[in-house]
Amino acid sequence: KMAASVCRFGGAVSRAFAKARSPVLLSLRRSQATVSYAQSILGASEAQLSTLDNGLRIASEETDHATCTVKILSNQVGLWISVGSRYESEKNNGAGFFLEHLAFKGTKKHSQSALEQAVESMGAHLSTYTSREHTAYYMKTLAKDLPKAVELLSEVVQSSSLSEAEIEQQRGVVLRELEEVEGSLSDVCLDLLHSTAFQGTPLSHSVLGPSENARTFTRQHLVEYINSHYKAPRMVLAAAGGVNHADLVGLAKQYFSGVSFEYQGDAVPVLHPCRFTGSEIRYRDDAMPLAHVAIAVEGAGAANPDVVPLMVANAIIGSYDLTFGGGMVSCLLFNLSSPLARRAAELSLCNSYEAFHTTYSDTGLMGIYFVTDKHKIEDMMHWAQNAWMNVCTTVTESDVARGKNALKASLIGQLNGTTPICDDIGRHILNYGRRIPLAEWDARIDAVTPKVLRDVCIKYIYDKCPAVSAVGPIEQLPDYNRMRSAMYWLRF
Repeated sequence: KMAASVCRFGGAVSRAFAKARSPVLLSLRRSQATVSYAQSILGASEAQLSTLDNGLRIASEETDHATCTVKILSNQVGLWISVGSRYESEKNNGAGFFLEHLAFKGTKKHSQSALEQAVESMGAHLSTYTSREHTAYYMKTLAKDLPKAVELLSEVVQSSSLSEAEIEQQRGVVLRELEEVEGSLSDVCLDLLHSTAFQGTPLSHSVLGPSENARTFTRQHLVEYINSHYKAPRMVLAAAGGVNHADLVGLAKQYFSGVSFEYQGDAVPVLHPCRFTGSEIRYRDDAMPLAHVAIAVEGAGAANPDVVPLMVANAIIGSYDLTFGGGMVSCLLFNLSSPLARRAAELSLCNSYEAFHTTYSDTGLMGIYFVTDKHKIEDMMHWAQNAWMNVCTTVTESDVARGKNALKASLIGQLNGTTPICDDIGRHILNYGRRIPLAEWDARIDAVTPKVLRDVCIKYIYDKCPAVSAVGPIEQLPDYNRMRSAMYWLRF
């Protein structure tokens, strides 16, 4: 019933969807295109940006869609500080995720049933997600219903009821979800990677938080969290689709002008640097059928120009899944352009692997995650690190051209529809203070040469201490010192 109208980005699949929308975390899967790449670049609209007196920013992009997606994200101007697990302490880690469950359980003006009815009557979809640096609430609706959508979003963000009864009910839901997420080994592995790579810093916190915190959160804890972080200068109201920017600004003035921009005393949050530590964490369980392994180095922050060459490097390394070829090995090898993917298929190195680059405001993780049989761990790790060494030392003009083309296709493919476009606008304003147009991304990608790529990869990968996480039957995972010694080549 209401699941079609009111949904929440909380589960593992939803978090993966939210991550995949980042322009610097590109999943290089093929997608069908209805127009050429050049047409997509030329036809891309430019986002308009305005700011209210209290510091809240409004950004929109009018496209040829009959629907529009409206979204509000939290952030602090200048420091790109948003609301997520990075801005939580050990005591309140998971507060943002807990609030996510309470977002649509009623406001001071609308009960839960009345809120659901208002959304359903528009045929709309109201959603939310939380990540390490962002919290987002957004609604997909018809363009004519934009005023009502903005009104409902303002209520959800500014005046959620947070009743004691709902808090107790959702506490059980959160605890069950914490148990369920342990079955998603990809999430477990990548959370462990963060916990060891950024140990002793807030980026080591998981988005969901520990179960101990979920059991003890009170209404006061949640109110304090909102009062500390939900400030106007840290919010962006974004819209994409059939929306007029002037109308959106007027709605923002009507419903968001009262959002506070002041902090009590010296309570202004400060984003502290998160130190990367080359290290490892192993969770061995020989009863598991497959090993899940991730290896990463410290990557570039979102606004760092080195992000683009690293994106091209990841495109060269590519991704692979055993199901790509449907069992037709010869056809599979013919269509795989990545040397590592071809080798993975030829030697049956793994069930799947993916190169990733997760960026935060001032740092990031660039790595390779793979799932493999317990007897293939050492071989797959060897060839994964070999692929890194190749992009650092021997990458060719044809390799770079292939990587750039794959990256461009992926970038265009991920902006198909108003929801991903709106998500892109909101995060760009948070990270860069503006929406970077597709033409600029295209120019930045074209500027990457083999020398530029090698220099940047040497800066971030070559002879650097990696962070490694592994879950499952991982007896064959090499000793950390061996993996560290594979981060450089001795050549005579």
